[in-house]
Amino acid sequence: MATMNQGAGAIICIPTFNERENLPLIVPAVLEALPEANILVVDDNSPDGTGDLADEIANQDSRVHVLHREGKKGLGKAYLAAFEWALERDYEFIFEFDADFSHKPEYLPGLLELLRTEADVVVGSRRIAGGGVENWGLSRRFISWGGSLYARTILGVSVRDLTGGFNGFRRDALEKIGLEDVSSTGYCFQVELKYRACQAGLKVVESPIIFPDRVRGVSKMSGEIVYEAVSKVWKLRKKLG
Repeated sequence: MATMNQGAGAIICIPTFNERENLPLIVPAVLEALPEANILVVDDNSPDGTGDLADEIANQDSRVHVLHREGKKGLGKAYLAAFEWALERDYEFIFEFDADFSHKPEYLPGLLELLRTEADVVVGSRRIAGGGVENWGLSRRFISWGGSLYARTILGVSVRDLTGGFNGFRRDALEKIGLEDVSSTGYCFQVELKYRACQAGLKVVESPIIFPDRVRGVSKMSGEIVYEAVSKVWKLRKKLG
């Protein structure tokens, strides 16, 4: 159980598109883990009414905020909008977090403590000892493992879970990595953030997590997103290497 001072100064950014089933479950779970944290729901005009539901939740709890966007423009763009929103305010620790429980809220206190004590960037990692995945099919395992290995090899960085999306940043870390120049929108967005952090000399610490498949809702992964990642890695190396 989280102590009542856990989460002060932190905001958990949760992008949503058709997550009406998950949102009323994930918000209280996150706030139970970090009672003094805030949540920012970034909704891309979900046809299923997720944005309206987010507004209802926010009206009942001052720790919850909602950022509405006009349409679905990619995960990367949603997070960049969230980062901009958070940096305009006084948050010191900014997290990326999925709405579908593939990111377990109980890991948040430990990841936040790492940011407070030693890390500039913390990665909830499936690729180090103690980490892993649950209920994934063979093809998804191959795409995820192969994509991370491919990116690490091309970019020459030691971070093992480059493609993972459960990440936290100190405020000053986000200010140093050149968010205004981030160009990836899909699967490669997470790779680009970590690569920029490494190139900026920031301390990136991986902490093991178990990553289960979503139970409710539909995955946003597509062939187009994977193709972007494969092609974009070489562009990142050329631009930032």
